[in-house]
Amino acid sequence: MNTIFMGGSRHVSRLPAEVKARIDNVVASGHQVIVGDANGADKAVQKHLFDRRYPNVTIFCSGDAPRNNVGAWRTRPVAVPKSVRGFQFHAAKDREMAQEADFGLMIWDGRSPGTVLNVLRLALAGKIAVLFDVPGRDVVNIKTADQLRLFLARCSQELLADLKARATADEWRLVENDLQPSLFAPADGAPADLAAGMADSGEPAPPPPSLDEPLALLNDALARGDATAAMIILGAIARDCGMSRIARETGLARESLYRSLDARGNPEFATVVKVLSSIGLRFEAKSGGVTFFPEPTRASG
Repeated sequence: MNTIFMGGSRHVSRLPAEVKARIDNVVASGHQVIVGDANGADKAVQKHLFDRRYPNVTIFCSGDAPRNNVGAWRTRPVAVPKSVRGFQFHAAKDREMAQEADFGLMIWDGRSPGTVLNVLRLALAGKIAVLFDVPGRDVVNIKTADQLRLFLARCSQELLADLKARATADEWRLVENDLQPSLFAPADGAPADLAAGMADSGEPAPPPPSLDEPLALLNDALARGDATAAMIILGAIARDCGMSRIARETGLARESLYRSLDARGNPEFATVVKVLSSIGLRFEAKSGGVTFFPEPTRASG
């Protein structure tokens, strides 16, 4: 039996049918559910679980008593220093749930930094998070650090700034750590080649990851002129394709590639071209509808 951390944005008061179906699957499997006590998504999840008469629920709260406990389930109060107030007071229970959970189901309003921060906490703890974007009716599965970076590259600068302001230094280091290609180590001390898909039996590795989604994000970042997002996405693509192989094929140092293809990196144009070529991509310049007028020639004499 797994423990599922369910939560989301306070502005989400009704659960979409797709989210209800996922919760019903959890109920059918008999997993343990842990959920917060806030209004919005927390309360909506509680109500749905109560309607299903589901007993395997624990309500986490910061402080002594929960604000909402629809099903009168058992509670887990999380002690918080008296000096802590506001967002950080309620974030204490979220950090506790992220540590205890095996998986996370987050229901997002498309702009709340708190929900994204819970995804980051789950990822930092090595847990898989499923983020349901209610306005976009989209499901994002976050299994690795690179997938988290790809998702963050799609977020607005305002959201990222708010996220960084609310995160602790340890929580934010995942985003800025350019030397961590994956959060998930091989299980039970398995050799590294098992994690890469090559078993000791000599079975071939699975096909390389699809580049359709990251390429769409990369093209979008380039079209917006967002160099930082483009480097984050290109770095994620390079890590998925194998940074060691790219280093060998381009003649560039692997450590240098990690540093260059990062939000703080500033690679030379030649480096970017070599990396793109190594992973089978190329730059293609297109007119953006701008008309260029030549400077008038000066009359002689």
